[in-house]
Amino acid sequence: MIEVKNSWFKYKDIEVLRDINVTIKEGESVALIGPNGSGKSTFLKLINGIIFPTEGKYYFNGEEINSKVLGNNNFSKGFHKKVGFVFQNSDAQLFCSNVYEEVAFGLRQMGMDEKEVERRVGDCLRLLDIEDLKDREPYNLSGGEKKRVAIASVLALNPEVLVLDEPMNGIDPKGKNFLRTLLTRLNESGKTIICSTHDFQYVEGVFKRALVFSEDHKIIRDDNYEVVINDTDFLVQYNIK
Repeated sequence: MIEVKNSWFKYKDIEVLRDINVTIKEGESVALIGPNGSGKSTFLKLINGIIFPTEGKYYFNGEEINSKVLGNNNFSKGFHKKVGFVFQNSDAQLFCSNVYEEVAFGLRQMGMDEKEVERRVGDCLRLLDIEDLKDREPYNLSGGEKKRVAIASVLALNPEVLVLDEPMNGIDPKGKNFLRTLLTRLNESGKTIICSTHDFQYVEGVFKRALVFSEDHKIIRDDNYEVVINDTDFLVQYNIK
């Protein structure tokens, strides 16, 4: 489904990703772990087509993803329906006047009729347990509530791949447990989950695979999640835990 080949990325002259080679199959649940600044968020942006490799290639379902193909409006709409991105900072993602409009926004951009929009918004509000927030302004919500709204707005498009950047940040323990259960259910339903996280306690049981990024912006380990997370010497050596 996802293939990143010999990919590098630079911000100006600063290398942020170095020689990344990763294949992710449909239905996998993959955690990205590593110290701050190791390139995890940049990798997630690359997968979502927000940035493109400075060198190397990125393929989604066999199609190279680059600025040229995403310049085609129909292709871009299809790609962004399949790959949904939940930003680390919910405030960067929420901008509508109320929660209902927020969850409906992407659906309307895709040209869906209002009856289908209403059905999908209702389903996602129920799934995230935020029906009582539908008339609230997003900027007045708590951090955890904002995160649920952001996830609902992405899930409304029913993506095949859900990409999340540190989704547990700014959420209380109850909210983290809710999110862990949600991610597990989504993966069990067939969705591919790719998520950066430092919050190992609250993602137990969600991920089967871990990609470990190092401080020099490389993937230094690709292994079973439980094996990696229980390798204390390795985690300490690479400033992960």
